[in-house]
Amino acid sequence: MSVTEYDVVIIGAGVAGLTAGALLAERGFKVALVTQGEPTACLSTGCIDVCSRGSSPLSGIHDLPPEHPYHLVSEKIIRDALNYFQAAMTDMGIPYAGGAEENRFILSALGTLKTSCLVPSTMKEAPQDTKDSVHIITFKGLKDFYPGYIISRRRNTKSSVYDAGVYSTMSIASHFEEKEFFEKFIIWLEKLNIDEDKLAFPAVLGLESASEIVDTVSILIGKPVFEIPTIPPSMPGRRLFNGLKGYFHKKGGTLYWAWPVAGIEKTGKVIEAVTTPSEGRPNSINAKAFILSTGSFVGGGLTATRESIIENVFHLPVHISGPRETWFDSDYFSLNHGIGRAGIIADSTLRPAGSSWENIFVCGGILADTEILKNGCGHGLALATAHAAALSCAEYLSR
Repeated sequence: MSVTEYDVVIIGAGVAGLTAGALLAERGFKVALVTQGEPTACLSTGCIDVCSRGSSPLSGIHDLPPEHPYHLVSEKIIRDALNYFQAAMTDMGIPYAGGAEENRFILSALGTLKTSCLVPSTMKEAPQDTKDSVHIITFKGLKDFYPGYIISRRRNTKSSVYDAGVYSTMSIASHFEEKEFFEKFIIWLEKLNIDEDKLAFPAVLGLESASEIVDTVSILIGKPVFEIPTIPPSMPGRRLFNGLKGYFHKKGGTLYWAWPVAGIEKTGKVIEAVTTPSEGRPNSINAKAFILSTGSFVGGGLTATRESIIENVFHLPVHISGPRETWFDSDYFSLNHGIGRAGIIADSTLRPAGSSWENIFVCGGILADTEILKNGCGHGLALATAHAAALSCAEYLSR
């Protein structure tokens, strides 16, 4: 058996796992992060929803039910988490706009205004109401974006189509990184003589250089420019993941890709290692502490059976809001599905309540009672609880 020793092993490479990993690595701990593959962050808009229940994220958090995991972390930690994230992403060349005091809107692919808190700088010029006129530039053959939906909901909105010669979001984004393509596109764009107040694009304006590209287009055309998230998977979600992954590496963390956890090794009240299957005997990664950040059902952290809901790595006790017939509302589009409350209940140190293991910490979407869609708190909760879990883990390791 191949054995590797670390201070901390983090399971899950989403926003929570990568953030907790970077925090611990920069404090001098030897950190490994294991993941089965790309996380759900790549499917997201790339925005950091903190709490969308009102104009102020912090006031919205205050009004959440007492069992919500946001109440496990202080306001200071929430602010610190958002500031840390913005500094990290700026360092990686992917700046974010916004702050903890006030929510803002982005324009969705359906033409509605979506509430968020921190948004990629490429979306900061999105209209905050219906007053601004908008001209949308789309691309021939692009199947992840339909400007007709937006035009049907917004007055004073027009669109034009450019033939980029390729038809996927990734391919178009790659082309925008090429000088020759960009120059030809700008010549075409200038000939449109656009009269509208703002210029909008599906989120394909580059891979990692999108902020610079948006600013350049805005200067050359003389109008505010912003991106609109496409149907998942989206480029802003991929930029978010790549930025956090790069920052984790920069801080000295080690990433084990395509490394599903198949088993654990334990002694008494301590988990000693996680294992993965391989040819012959399994590989083992040993650590003094473990952070579980595998997400909920979509991320693969939880699995629902006919009888119960299972946590897939450590088989921790899973909180279920009621019998199976209460898991789903009769309205498919309801935000009140009971299954949205399923997850791991944690104590004030972000350890799983009711578990006998003393060296496991949990953070992110796998926590119970989040109701992420209802409360609009996905990545914001991931950042805040990742900070709290990392602080508790660091204290445990420093004993």
